Amino acid sequence: MAVSTIDVSHFHHTPFYCEENVHLLCKKLCDDGIANSEGSDLFVAFISNEKKQACFCSCYLLRLKCLTNSDGVGKGIILSLIPLWNQKASKRADGVILWDYHVICIQINKGDSPPLVWDLDSSLPFPSTLASYVSETIRPSFQLFSDYNRLFRIVHAPVFLRCFASDRRHMKGSDGHWMEEPPPHEPIVAEDGTVHNLNEYFNISNSETIADIKTSSVKDAVFSQKHGVVIKENQLEELFSHISLQQPHESN
Repeated sequence: MAVSTIDVSHFHHTPFYCEENVHLLCKKLCDDGIANSEGSDLFVAFISNEKKQACFCSCYLLRLKCLTNSDGVGKGIILSLIPLWNQKASKRADGVILWDYHVICIQINKGDSPPLVWDLDSSLPFPSTLASYVSETIRPSFQLFSDYNRLFRIVHAPVFLRCFASDRRHMKGSDGHWMEEPPPHEPIVAEDGTVHNLNEYFNISNSETIADIKTSSVKDAVFSQKHGVVIKENQLEELFSHISLQQPHESN
């Protein structure tokens, strides 16, 4: 099934602030009628792993200059970051890059339409089907050490838009200067007044992962919990196939 694409330039994008970019993306998809008005068909996915190094700034990349072969990440790379392919910031032909974490939006659709991935940093069609994104960007067939397999925190967009906050402190160096220029808009403040909780979303532990994603309690948690649920990369497509079948009615 063909997927209609949209010019990515219609959406706000500040390099290295992927969490804020996705926050604004969700709002615009709702405002433009591409998503349900309350965002009930949207989910935010934080991609990270248990070995993520806190010293790296938001979505900061490590150039792949020490590859030992052309097939992927070489033995000399410190794999406490997550590899993703087809990323615009990469200088390599295959678009592979190492992020400390990354954030994307996933949209479920009614009927037989496949889930869609909205990744503002991807060189793939915008949006791409979830199956295509997993195959071309996640590349589960690429062998990684088990400690560095990617984990996904899936949060329902309406919950994320209410609860997420970032004062951008993670983007300032010890001297107080910006490591990367911040977005022009004001920092995001949660509805309850919280000014910063980004670390609660990108800090992900293997102990949080869900073993059986088919249970109703998991689906309920995805739609209602502040921090959503954590799954392994090989569970991503299966989770959204179940969510698509059980999509609740949009709230008033």
